[in-house]
Amino acid sequence: MKKLNILLLFTLGVFITVNAQTKKITVEDIYQGAFQTEGLDVLRSLKNGKEYTVLNANSGSKTTQIDKYSYQTLEKLETLVSSESLEGVTSFSTYEFSADESKLLLATDVESIFRRSKLGIYYVYDIPSKSLTKVSENKIQEPTFSPDGKQVAYGLDNNLFLFNVSSSTTKQITDDGGKNSIINGITDWVYEEEFAFVRAFEWNSNGTKIAFLRFDETNVPEFSMDVYGTGLYQTQEVFKYPKAGEENAKVSLHMYNVQTGRISDINLGEAYYIPRIKWMNNPNHLSVQTLNRHQNHLRLHSVNATDNSVSILLEETDKAYVDITDNLTFLADDSFIWTSEEDGWNHIYLYSEEGPLMNQVTEGDWEVTKYYGYDQNEDRIYYQSTENGSTNRGIYSIESSGKNKKALAIELGTNRADFSADFTYFINNHSSATTPPKYTLHQALSGKKIKDIKNNSELLDKLKGYEMSPKEFSTISINGNDLNMYLIKPHDFNASKKYPLLMYQYSGPGSQNVSNSWYSANDYWHQSLVSEGYVIACIDGRGTGFKGRDFKKVTYLNLVKYETEDQIAAAKKLSELPYIDEQRTGIWGWSFGGHMATNSILKGNDVFETAIAVAPVTSWRFYDTIYTERFMRTPAENPSGYDDNSPFNYPELLKGNYLLVHGSGDDNVHVQNSMRMIEALIQANKQFDWAIYPDKNHGIYGGNTRIHLFNKMTNFIKTNL
Repeated sequence: MKKLNILLLFTLGVFITVNAQTKKITVEDIYQGAFQTEGLDVLRSLKNGKEYTVLNANSGSKTTQIDKYSYQTLEKLETLVSSESLEGVTSFSTYEFSADESKLLLATDVESIFRRSKLGIYYVYDIPSKSLTKVSENKIQEPTFSPDGKQVAYGLDNNLFLFNVSSSTTKQITDDGGKNSIINGITDWVYEEEFAFVRAFEWNSNGTKIAFLRFDETNVPEFSMDVYGTGLYQTQEVFKYPKAGEENAKVSLHMYNVQTGRISDINLGEAYYIPRIKWMNNPNHLSVQTLNRHQNHLRLHSVNATDNSVSILLEETDKAYVDITDNLTFLADDSFIWTSEEDGWNHIYLYSEEGPLMNQVTEGDWEVTKYYGYDQNEDRIYYQSTENGSTNRGIYSIESSGKNKKALAIELGTNRADFSADFTYFINNHSSATTPPKYTLHQALSGKKIKDIKNNSELLDKLKGYEMSPKEFSTISINGNDLNMYLIKPHDFNASKKYPLLMYQYSGPGSQNVSNSWYSANDYWHQSLVSEGYVIACIDGRGTGFKGRDFKKVTYLNLVKYETEDQIAAAKKLSELPYIDEQRTGIWGWSFGGHMATNSILKGNDVFETAIAVAPVTSWRFYDTIYTERFMRTPAENPSGYDDNSPFNYPELLKGNYLLVHGSGDDNVHVQNSMRMIEALIQANKQFDWAIYPDKNHGIYGGNTRIHLFNKMTNFIKTNL
């Protein structure tokens, strides 16, 4: 066979010394927390720019506390509050300061609703007086201080409320909320999942008004899930879930006057989606982003809260879709910073208060991946980008004119910054495929490192006792594109031997799996398989992120078509390597990646012998409106795009070993997807393996669930690959 030549961009050397005493990683090690990293939990910079706070936990007493530290010395200055001294509070999981930093909002007894939404019991802690006030006897959502810290707005039972801290009195703002009908100030399921926010209300800068969204779900179709629990009869969870092509909630914008108690309606014209609202510095000016249903025409509106008049600051269109971000930032005069893919790469733009473009701040064949903020005094914009390679992340600053760029933290790997409030300092979190997270303090203007904070050296020492192999990063030429890839080979690799190949991918739009960053749980599992003699490969194909707009959006209207073609082609090419056994090729993935694994073993049945699909989509007709229509339009507009790559339409193609796994309580990718796939395979008389995890959601976790799941997957691979 023809040998494969792959250009190695860089190969990361063996970073763990292997000796005769090394152990193999087990699934139990991974999911019982053996390899947890240390970090700075719930880091908050104080307004003075000289101090920061961190949430620290005491594992012995199971208490938590908020400690204040000095940036300059990194020494602990004081404990602001400890749950040990709070009556009725055993611990708290997060906290927020009031604007003047005299009060804290403490979250306790928190429970998840969906992916981002939570319910909890919340307290206001007054730091000077050390007094504690419960906001509500009920579990509430998204409590938020008013600018003066005297009130807390929150959501409860689909309505908005105001709590007065000093008098401990509560005022109800809205009264028409109801389950599966009207939601005030909190997003519905599909907004939460796909526009990635839950709190749909915002205080203006002087606390006189609250802008909020109202969701009318009346006509949205209902989805129901059986919850088996432990009782004699199962119960049913029923919620509104708009599937592709179905009706969405009618979303409207409203303004609450805190003094008068009156609510006014804001007319945004033909606004199908309202994915963001944000007040400007001027307390009477609100910015509102709206999208059409195709999500290819975005408008940024300015709402004058004195007369509720609306004007347009900017419009952005795209042949495919426009992404929504949180990068919009208003400067002191309400000119604003915006990020856009307008020139083919995601970059920073500066606009005047009235809307006209002042200048493009960053440019080049690389992507801005995070916007950190703007230092008005120094005229410096701080951001993260892929300037040092699409698999790496570096920290930079630049003037608003686009001149005098500075590289602040660009060590190969992934750099993430947390800036002090006045941009004097930043704490950098650096990791790579060989280095667990290390935290260092830097000067913001120069990037100069001042001190080390944490480096997870104990984890590195611990890993010396385990059998580990490095990721070898490279690119592979597939279908006219140089795709990012890594390989992991057994530590005793012998090029004259033949090894089975297991490919891992996610492949969703804008995603990235091939990244020079520290290990996830999946990475440790891959190490356990490598120690059993498998070669692991991961390839980010067309449609994934951080290589420009056109590379990402080439899959528009044809989700999983080109992505599947790339994985099949990559498997064929890797099978040409002399040390790969071409008769033993597998692929696995979760969610979008599960869809891909399923499609790959069907459409690539001459290439793949084994596949594992966890919580897969099997038809985009079953998935939600916002995500699916962004990439596919509606089923009525694009029926072939939906059906030509839906695997239960061609189950007869299955030849190899297939494991299908789903949680019955998956509110995101419904178990319906797997049930339809199962039935199609049964009727095609195809043998396969499958597992349903009762009442487990899209993450399939809780108790020993992950241990059971990954041991099942391990055994399946050992038996069939």
